[in-house]
Amino acid sequence: MTTITVTSGSTATVTLNRPDVRNALNDVVFRELTAWAHGVRADGVIRAVVLQGAGSVFSAGADLQWMSRMAGYTRDQNLADAHEAAMMFHALDALPVPVIGRIHGAALGGGAGLAAICDVVVAADDAIFGFTEVTLGILPAMISPYVVRKIGSSAARELCLNGARFSAARAKEIGLVHEVVPAAELDAAVARHVALFRKAAPSAVATTKRLLNDVAGRRPGDVLALTVDAIAAQRVSPEGQEGMRAFLERKTPGWAVAPGDDGTPSA
Repeated sequence: MTTITVTSGSTATVTLNRPDVRNALNDVVFRELTAWAHGVRADGVIRAVVLQGAGSVFSAGADLQWMSRMAGYTRDQNLADAHEAAMMFHALDALPVPVIGRIHGAALGGGAGLAAICDVVVAADDAIFGFTEVTLGILPAMISPYVVRKIGSSAARELCLNGARFSAARAKEIGLVHEVVPAAELDAAVARHVALFRKAAPSAVATTKRLLNDVAGRRPGDVLALTVDAIAAQRVSPEGQEGMRAFLERKTPGWAVAPGDDGTPSA
């Protein structure tokens, strides 16, 4: 991979690695992130993903050279190119593990779209966000479903229509960001969220993440059968059985046991 680096382990750290162009997004980034995301399984090997950017910013949005090429594309070429970008956002959104966005510097355009697909976003207090596409005469098209889902229609209408940049504090206010900390405390804050996710059963997390997407915006009665079936299946699953047994026996389930721990909670 040439535009991203991935540190493997129970926590996978995915780094946008184009600091010389402020981690700008182009077709190569789209393909590499999509390919990596398609390889992630809900098997408990990866428990969480940290998405971050190298250098001074998280991502400044679209790559200028890529945009200059697009200016000469035909409609069919634009369709193919946009489809690659859309597939990247979809693949990351569909990851069966929690995604934590570590945002510093700036997250603009598609970079702000990446923040919108993260399950948890931790931002430096001096970070700047913006859905800036309209100021370039284009649209926040591929990111719009995730943005509206994350911040709601009212905030999306304001910020996607005016293209204004806004602070981390405002991003937290509208729900794009979950925690704002001084830049020096970003790693510690991310680590806290990773530790919380490690207490959750991998299959339960994957199924819950999918279920939340399935029920979003639908009436409770319309998803009643779906939710009943989901909990019944999870209760009889190996993790469901282990978790309930551990709870009744006052033990720690295997997925939450730290190395060297015997699984018995301390008094």
